[in-house]
Amino acid sequence: MSVSLPCRIDAMNPAIETSNLTRDFGNFRAVNQLNLRVEAGRFYGFLGPNGAGKSTTIKMFTGLLAPSGGTMRILGQDMSDARRALEVKRHIGVVPENLALFDNLTAREHLTFIGRMYLLPPATVRARCDELLAMMDLAHEEKKLTLEFSHGMKKKLALAAALIPNPDLLFLDEPFEGVDAVASRVLRDTLKQCVGRGATVFLTSHVLEIVERLCTDVGIIAHGELVHQGTMEELRRAGSLEDKFLAVVGEEGHEAQKLSWLE
Repeated sequence: MSVSLPCRIDAMNPAIETSNLTRDFGNFRAVNQLNLRVEAGRFYGFLGPNGAGKSTTIKMFTGLLAPSGGTMRILGQDMSDARRALEVKRHIGVVPENLALFDNLTAREHLTFIGRMYLLPPATVRARCDELLAMMDLAHEEKKLTLEFSHGMKKKLALAAALIPNPDLLFLDEPFEGVDAVASRVLRDTLKQCVGRGATVFLTSHVLEIVERLCTDVGIIAHGELVHQGTMEELRRAGSLEDKFLAVVGEEGHEAQKLSWLE
């Protein structure tokens, strides 16, 4: 039996659509009038330098932060409507930047808890736990607590937790950071399978090679503003992702900064 992977709710609606989405922290504007559109069934890479507003944007999309202004629709639903926003959360999976795992639970206990939070039937939770633990190569760690896991194991468990509800939309905040080649391969293959089955994946990553290999679409944010959005195919015709990223983010002055004792 294979893991039941996502199917989108309605292909006629964009998975994500924002209009002038803004988030302020006091006098600091982390996200400034973001106008983003992600079609259903796409693998979207959301890029930007540190502090550009990527994680803040994902937190707004997933309901962890309220926007200071503008609107957003997730899976066709207006997220300002509390009832609809709650229903949307039943159809999304999230791998947050800090992973948000329970240290004193085993991997199976953690996945079981997440499955119950999504109101899945107990038999479904057990079956999906078995498949996910096997796929992520965590089945042999049944008695080990999550706090004893390596960083790569924690990343795989976090992705398994995001997949267990069978989401239509998957948000991934730096899922490949600090992951070894074996775990990275597992994550890449799983995400490609998700998109192949119709899910939408929204990924942030500083690893441009992975983004270029996996993503169908790319958006680049700098200083809280969207400075580029297009398909990967269009970008490849114009050059490399790295060249485009540096061009729109701005690399002025960086080449001149060298250590004097290395001259």
